[in-house]
Amino acid sequence: MTRGKLLLVDDDRQVLGSMADWLRDQGYDLDTATGCGEAILATNEKPYDLVLADIRLGDGDGFQILNHCREKHPSTAVVMITGYGTVDSAIEAIRAGAFDFLTKPLIDQELELAIDRALNQRRVVEENTNLKAQLDMRFGMENIVGNDHRMRKIYDMIDSVADTKATVLITGESGTGKSMVARAIHRRSGRRDKPFVEVACGALPETLLESELFGHVAGAFTGAAGDKMGKFMQADGGTIFLDEIATASPSMQVKLLRVLQDLEFEQVGGTKTFTVDTRVILATNEDLAQAVAEGRFRQDLFYRVNVINIDLPPLRERISDIPALAEHFLAQVCEESGKPPRRFNDQVVAALQRFNWPGNVRELQNIIERAVLLGKSETIGLEDLPPQFLTAGSVPVAPVGQRTLKEALEAPERQIILDVLEMNNWNRHATAESLGINRTTLYKKMKRLGLEEPHALLSH
Repeated sequence: MTRGKLLLVDDDRQVLGSMADWLRDQGYDLDTATGCGEAILATNEKPYDLVLADIRLGDGDGFQILNHCREKHPSTAVVMITGYGTVDSAIEAIRAGAFDFLTKPLIDQELELAIDRALNQRRVVEENTNLKAQLDMRFGMENIVGNDHRMRKIYDMIDSVADTKATVLITGESGTGKSMVARAIHRRSGRRDKPFVEVACGALPETLLESELFGHVAGAFTGAAGDKMGKFMQADGGTIFLDEIATASPSMQVKLLRVLQDLEFEQVGGTKTFTVDTRVILATNEDLAQAVAEGRFRQDLFYRVNVINIDLPPLRERISDIPALAEHFLAQVCEESGKPPRRFNDQVVAALQRFNWPGNVRELQNIIERAVLLGKSETIGLEDLPPQFLTAGSVPVAPVGQRTLKEALEAPERQIILDVLEMNNWNRHATAESLGINRTTLYKKMKRLGLEEPHALLSH
């Protein structure tokens, strides 16, 4: 295995030959070029980790090679070499994008150290790129699974709002994936390389929440031994995600309104005003409009946060997505736990689709993880699921005795109608014909089952 792919460029053939022999002896995969044109052709034909280029060449200079690499091959590092080194030329080379600047005669150790530094930096850049790609897969939209028509609308909304500064309010029951959507918005925005800071507002009492969000100065309260930077400052240039926003106290709501309007705040106990460039995403599992009506949430704050609302449907209303979600979590848990690949039997998939999922996607993920870690065979069966899934090979929507036959039949009826509506592009006349019912009956069923036109689902 070679230590790296290098291109050495020098128009002095004697120097070129001796340096090439030494570098090959050190274990580098080396090509040579005697001029600017030859070097540019070589970089176009083969990827190099590093180019070592003399500045003065017969048909041009090393700066032409440097500019070409920066424009066409930005991952290739360039070290400039010259026998006429000055401070000004070194500064010019570094400003132009050279990794290093060396003067002849070259000392072996100095050259090897420069090469090692350049290759190490390249490896760090590649690792960061790979890490960002992994983050995109784990936290980006690719990790939000679902083909339900409402989910497709949500994907479109994420794409539309990601690169704006607009405040986003994500609503939905606990476990529907609000944090994942917030991360997806951040990862698809121009702020993706800046911090994403998440704060669970409901987990902290008011005094600690204020310090957590805005920071405090030394002596602001008992135990405040030094200054503390708040989450808004940490998220400067990036995104802050405020979860469980409905739990904020009235006084905290006033402070939040100000920071949302002006992006200005003071630390607890401080007088200096800080200004930040932070994109704000909020989430709640409560009905904020109802909270406003009940006097628990400020109306002006509600209008301020409800600029763009992404409403996540509960899992029980997107039954067709459950098999894909289950397979996704199954593959993910097997990989992360080092377990061999598993598969579900048909009974399990049917049982998962019959369950009511009060904990939504998070509950499904936890149940799949439990089944993988506790299961003994390659196939996951009903015996690997929690006890509530074991009733005669099927799972009730609610405990036996607490629901009517009509309620038990609603979920499959809703899914059948939804599937046929989507198949007919929501043409009600064609859907009614496909189902063998008249249009009036279809309209009544759609209204009773909460099936709205796709364009109306995210309008509130």
